[in-house]
Amino acid sequence: MSEFFYDSYAFIEYFNGNPHFKPYFEKHTGITTLFNVAEVYYSLLHDKGKAAADDILPTLLSLIVEVDGEIIQKAMLFRFFHRKQKLSYADCIGYGISRERGIPFLTGDVRFKDIKDVEFVK
Repeated sequence: MSEFFYDSYAFIEYFNGNPHFKPYFEKHTGITTLFNVAEVYYSLLHDKGKAAADDILPTLLSLIVEVDGEIIQKAMLFRFFHRKQKLSYADCIGYGISRERGIPFLTGDVRFKDIKDVEFVK
């Protein structure tokens, strides 16, 4: 069983039934940040309603890892050097955590397609 950093994109695709993401959540483990949980919770509120979002929230919260100042610094440098891609703060922080922990960053965001240590799934 492998561990991944779950980007918001990956969660949303999984919850929307994309079969390409299913094995990453059902046969592997993962982590995420509070920022990603906020994005996913909002998406679930919009797409599936408050009851569904509230049901999933405890599971999402259990996957959160802490973000420290060093990660923030590295993530914002990464964002700065890739500013043409217009990457979000949450994505850059998540990618920074994945690099620090030596695990793949799971996403389907095309802006990450050719970046090192990204597990790109569509």
